[in-house]
Amino acid sequence: MSFSQRIHYYRRIFRTYLGPGKSQLTFWHEAPQASSRAGFERLGEYYMTFAEKADYAGHYDADGIPMLDYHGPIGLQYNPIAIAQYGLGNYNLYAQTGDAARRGKFLATSNWLRDHLEQNTSGLWVWMHKFDWEYRDTLKAPWYSGLAQGQGISLLVRAHRETGDVSYLDAAKRAFESFSRNARDGGVMVEDEGGDAWIEEYLVDPPTHILNGFLWAAWGVHDFWLAIGDVRAKELFARVTRTLRSNVDRYDLGFWSLYEQSGTRLKMVASPFYHRLHIVQLRIMEKMTSEKKFGEVADRWEAYARSPANRAAALCYKSAFKLCYY
Repeated sequence: MSFSQRIHYYRRIFRTYLGPGKSQLTFWHEAPQASSRAGFERLGEYYMTFAEKADYAGHYDADGIPMLDYHGPIGLQYNPIAIAQYGLGNYNLYAQTGDAARRGKFLATSNWLRDHLEQNTSGLWVWMHKFDWEYRDTLKAPWYSGLAQGQGISLLVRAHRETGDVSYLDAAKRAFESFSRNARDGGVMVEDEGGDAWIEEYLVDPPTHILNGFLWAAWGVHDFWLAIGDVRAKELFARVTRTLRSNVDRYDLGFWSLYEQSGTRLKMVASPFYHRLHIVQLRIMEKMTSEKKFGEVADRWEAYARSPANRAAALCYKSAFKLCYY
């Protein structure tokens, strides 16, 4: 990154994090919380509550679809991942209360996802982000994400279960095909040199294996299996579970968790929010798969978070990474 690009980057970060008004971070950074009512053997409430996201106090379009404010030249944008999470949060609250307003919000976002699938250059149906995003290299619009594919499917199969409307299931089936292709062929999958299968949140080369996005996307594969019994989804979920079991220790820095496998000399440490999210996700994965290792790692990372020295070290490490690579 050139000096002028670096200055532009930090100006954008300042506007996003410290600028006036609500930013897109207002939506993302709720306290991670597992749903106590989620089922793992049949399709039910989503595995995280997303309760704060369900009451997002930001911008909405005329149809009640949340829009995130990225400030600056990006401005207000639809983000398919945020739309899915907002819908899942409202689905959970509807399932708990029977509130018709919650049902309406859940179905409005389901309709948006159903109606906004579009084909990429390889002919696969994906949810596109229509804005540039700086992640090491700039992701040029339109770009798509394995995370969006997984969480969109999680919402659509619940909309089908609630209404019986096959258009939701048809859309989920189209979206699932992206999991059958490698990223170089238009899909969202990457196979590493050891034969492990990864679902990529950001499709960059070399791949970075962002942990939280990988796990959320994997839950969409699991939900697709629960919804229709597609054996491909069952086999893929088993495969990504093996990937996690074989690689989760690589995300352990000895005092904190890593956000991704950056491949850089300095590694990208998770922020406190993402560290907490990793712990919640691993506990859910333990329940979903009966793999005790995931709970053991979550216990270790929870112990890291209780140490002020570890928290300070993680902040310093992350700041150094940002200065060197962004």
